[in-house]
This record gives sequence, structure tokens and C-alpha cells, in this order.
Amino acid sequence: MAELAPLEQPFDLAVQLLSYAPDIATTERMCRVAHANLRPGGELFVLNQSPGFDFEGPAPDKYGFRSELTGGQAETGPQVRITALLDAPVSFVANRPRREVYEKCLHAAGFSEVTWVPLTVSPAGLRAFGADHWADFHANPPLEMLRCRA
Repeated sequence: MAELAPLEQPFDLAVQLLSYAPDIATTERMCRVAHANLRPGGELFVLNQSPGFDFEGPAPDKYGFRSELTGGQAETGPQVRITALLDAPVSFVANRPRREVYEKCLHAAGFSEVTWVPLTVSPAGLRAFGADHWADFHANPPLEMLRCRA
């Protein structure tokens, strides 16, 4: 993503994961590429593990995934191992950038209206599982959305 050339037609909307960038410079390049490929006023959504997630707090296991610190540290923030708790678990290591890294890189790339949007449980999810099931999700949100405008 950091090396993608501008496309012929800009998009109205883009979704990006910045947690795979190994450093701040690459994170900023990824943001610049996204900005260059969005029409003016287009929106970028970044879904990642919440920078405020407390690894000592309630775990997200019952929601289908596990998140653990690896002990490694990238320039952008701590490294984490994410495991999708499937019949055959799938794990990968990513970085968990600090809020200021996201915000600085997005603003440097030309984005405005950088807003942190907490994820909510849908009414269907509440009906299907009950409010008690989602208590840990609300107490220690594992995911957060960043929304910004080109």
C-alpha cells in the first residue's frame, strides 16, 4: 500500500489497516497513498485494535479472537499477536500504533476531520446474545474505527 501509484479514478471511500506498517515513515506513506486515491471530500476508515485496549482487562476471546502482546516493540507501538479463534486458529503479528502516530501521519498526508469512532454492538447482536455477553466488549473495547476526510 505504501508504494501504490495513484489510480486513474479516485475513490469515494477507502478502508485501510495501518497496523502492518513497520515504522512511522511507512505509515505516513500509506496515508499519503490513500489520500492521493480519494476524491476531495472522500472518506478513509481505519479499523484496528483500539490503542486504548488494556491487555490486562477483559479479553475478547468470546468474540472470536485473542490479542496478546508479543513483547516486541515497533517504532509505531507495541507488537501484538492476533489469533482468530477458528476451528483451525489463524494467528498473525501486527503493530498497535499509538493514537498520536495515527493522527500525526493522517494529518501529514492531508486528511482532516480525524475522528475516533467507538464500535457499537448492533441491536441484532444484542438480541441474539444479550447485553451481558457484550459487557466485556464495552468495558475494554478491542477495536476502534478512525474516520477522516480527504
